[in-house]
Amino acid sequence: MTRLNPVDRRPQLAVRDVSVVFGGIVALNGVSFDMHKGAILGLIGPNGAGKTTLFNCLSRLYQPSSGDILMEGVSILSRPPHRIAEIGIGRTFQNVALFPNLSVMDNVRVGAHSKTSSDIISDSLRLAWVRRSEAGVNKKVQEILAYLDLEDVAHTTVAGLPFGTQKRVELARALAADPKILLLDEPAGGLNHEEVYVLGDLIRRIRDDRHMTVLLVEHHMGLVMSIADHVVALNFGKKL
Repeated sequence: MTRLNPVDRRPQLAVRDVSVVFGGIVALNGVSFDMHKGAILGLIGPNGAGKTTLFNCLSRLYQPSSGDILMEGVSILSRPPHRIAEIGIGRTFQNVALFPNLSVMDNVRVGAHSKTSSDIISDSLRLAWVRRSEAGVNKKVQEILAYLDLEDVAHTTVAGLPFGTQKRVELARALAADPKILLLDEPAGGLNHEEVYVLGDLIRRIRDDRHMTVLLVEHHMGLVMSIADHVVALNFGKKL
């Protein structure tokens, strides 16, 4: 019988007894769960249950009051938010957080640049390797726009797009950073029934095609139950 290496059994993401206290308010209280590579996990619960607080801990916008969060066995809590993409965590937001006056392509380029190593001095000198890096970014952005059927609006300013399209642009920006784990904060919010159905297929396709692990916060239970491999329920900051 084949023995699994201990590393193969290790969860890709491990939340360990995480608590968050704001003043005297306990937003999260000892939450623990594991995510394994390639899984889609749904995080559910009523408003105020702590779902977005947990997401903000995972993306390093919040620092837990206690507990730990491990990515492939290594704590991420020393990482500042602007360095979290480097270890393979990408996210979207409950309220679309795009640059409204930039084009779709330029918004997606922001995500791609979060994984590049060029800096201001190198960019100003336009060294050959920087030009190669830019060419690689452009190719990646064009591929992602095609993947998400956004080619026709690539040069359109984001502010003028329908909300459902803006949601796809934000997803494209997250994918441009090549995340191992994709955090989706209420991706179905504001979408109609048909758009939610298409979104479910898209999330599964992203997981399968790009070999990603997906964690989504979502109130649309039909979407969660149709695509999630596992579900974690929170209420009043505790895991049920």
